[in-house]
Amino acid sequence: MVLPVALLGAAAAAFADEGQWQPHQLPQLKSELKRVGITIPAEKLADLSKHPMSAIVSLGGCSASFVSPDGLIVTNHHCGYSAIQRNSTPEHNYIVNGFLAKTRAQELPGGPNTLVYVTEKVENVTDRVLKGLSPNLSGKERHEQVESRIKALIAECETDKAYRCTVPAFHRGLEYYRIKQLMIRDVRLVYAPSDRIGNFGGDIDNYEWPRQTGDFSFLRAYVGKDGRPADPSPDNVPYKSKDFLVVSSEGLKNGDPILLAGYPGRTSRYKLPSEIRFARDVDYPAKVASITADLSVIAAATMGNEAYDVRYASVVKSQNNVLKKTQGLLDGFARKDIAAIKDVQDAQFRAWYKQNGGANKNLLAELDAAIAADMTLSRQEFALSEATHSDLLKNARTLYRLALEHTKPDAKREAGYQERDVSFIKARLTRLEQSFVASVDEARFAAALKRYAKLDPKTRPHGLDALLPAPGAIPALYKSTQLGETDKRLAWIGKDPEAFRKSDDPFIQLAVRLQDVAGAVEERRKEVDGNLERVIPQYMAAVIEWKKSQGKPVYPDANSTLRVTYGTVSPYSPRDGLVKGPFSTVQGILEKATNKDPFIVPQALTQAVNEKRYGVYKDPVLGTVPVNFLSSADTTGGNSGSAVMNKRGELVGLNFDSTYESITKDWYFDSAITRAIHVDIRYMLWVMQEVDHADNLLKEMTIKFPKK
Repeated sequence: MVLPVALLGAAAAAFADEGQWQPHQLPQLKSELKRVGITIPAEKLADLSKHPMSAIVSLGGCSASFVSPDGLIVTNHHCGYSAIQRNSTPEHNYIVNGFLAKTRAQELPGGPNTLVYVTEKVENVTDRVLKGLSPNLSGKERHEQVESRIKALIAECETDKAYRCTVPAFHRGLEYYRIKQLMIRDVRLVYAPSDRIGNFGGDIDNYEWPRQTGDFSFLRAYVGKDGRPADPSPDNVPYKSKDFLVVSSEGLKNGDPILLAGYPGRTSRYKLPSEIRFARDVDYPAKVASITADLSVIAAATMGNEAYDVRYASVVKSQNNVLKKTQGLLDGFARKDIAAIKDVQDAQFRAWYKQNGGANKNLLAELDAAIAADMTLSRQEFALSEATHSDLLKNARTLYRLALEHTKPDAKREAGYQERDVSFIKARLTRLEQSFVASVDEARFAAALKRYAKLDPKTRPHGLDALLPAPGAIPALYKSTQLGETDKRLAWIGKDPEAFRKSDDPFIQLAVRLQDVAGAVEERRKEVDGNLERVIPQYMAAVIEWKKSQGKPVYPDANSTLRVTYGTVSPYSPRDGLVKGPFSTVQGILEKATNKDPFIVPQALTQAVNEKRYGVYKDPVLGTVPVNFLSSADTTGGNSGSAVMNKRGELVGLNFDSTYESITKDWYFDSAITRAIHVDIRYMLWVMQEVDHADNLLKEMTIKFPKK
């Protein structure tokens, strides 16, 4: 049962503000946008070449937007964190002290991993990916044929090397779209406030409300003098963006509409009850235990050494964020039995399918079998990740795999190891020098091997145990390897597999030994994925038809592609007798101040609040400067840095978090408690003016002030 594309954009009845919509679906949501109060024509929002969508960009994991014609980009502080950390030293600690380039010449290199992607074209290529696939193919054969077609579509799209193209699946493999993005490689750090503003509250306040976090930073995109993407060079010039967002300091009030555009990462709204229970009972608890243990090891290994702290700051920040989100998911599953809710929906769907289903009478049985196989393999993959939890070993495995793949024609190489991927591999290998200390990595690897040894033997990949180093042998690995040196790591790129097999470097030797076992796990993954890719699209087509018959919204799960969501500024009630308002203010910063990290407040900010230097950023209702606000918009990871716009498409905020009660929205959208947290743009502008004196950037942006 394959549905026409038009059905996938079926207009939703008023079901709160749920939905992470593809831009081309928006014209069919006119009534919803009008209900909320958005005045931008839906057809304009669907056009990637027109304002405001032409100003929305991806950072490859975060979202951002152009705010000047000279390539100035605003995003979250935590999205610019790797660039901030990269340029920080104990002597010039831009994490703690902040950074501001008063001139273009003072802007700092973001590093090879800091990239900007401008989406220019999205086209449906479903037929070219799926048409004519034989139903008799094995799972592995089907998966490889689909991958081969996707690689051909990408190669066809990337004849101009200024572009990066992808072909992600939508609706769990029911549709495929080819996405063409201009990839800008020279990105520089322009401005970031101190993390005592940009990360105020730290991990304690993460996912909590109220927040008072100025989670913003500025980058700039540079290109060659011909206007095309180029490698970093002092001769490059600022990118002339086709469009940019006007910044509005008018502000919002409770109930006002907002529009949010960005690149949400992953959601699982259409997963089955069995998949939820696996996440709840197996996958997430294992992840929480592993990350918690790893963070403890890092803390002990870096204790008392400021240089080590700087090196691992980004790693720890990222790990803590994943940990709190995963724990929040577990708490959310405990608070509301989403699996039971899905049981009811699943039973209703299965009853409907028996009456209205397509030709495949065995679909549901095939579906359950494919998912069960996926869960079994996922446990082995987790075990393998624990057994190889070393940055040096990961680098060695990547290098050896690259050598193996490069013995094949480029079109036959595995995705991620083709010629188009070599620059990214080099960037990852180079970036390790920012976040690596041999003694810390050694401690992490030794601890991970101990965790692996405690796993159920049935979940360990066959033959892996005998290949792993004994605990007592680990120090010798680090003493003898040269992979800790960046130039020595990079020197392995281009060498043939035989050079790896003859190497006396202990991590290279270990990577070679592990390849067969890891390769066997990967081959089983292809078989499992191929079977999932055969059966789940059939299931999704039926689910979509079922939901449409009920008038319910139909949108694909998030998959890191450009999406639009909408909502209103809204309070919420996390539990009986408690209502949390939609705004926090600068007074809350001083109330939380303890003079101990993460609640240290810069003196300049304290003074500005005490002197009530609010100026045009004072909210007429609150009587002070708002810091953060809540909305009912549907967001997830990857939406960090997303532009929050008012009804006219003007920038009024930056998305950066969700409330703790909202974390389970990745699996189930509960309109009563799902709230996204945004930086109020008035606070950003106020900090820039009163605290950091970023006058050059305030002049560069087009700022719309309220009428007096």
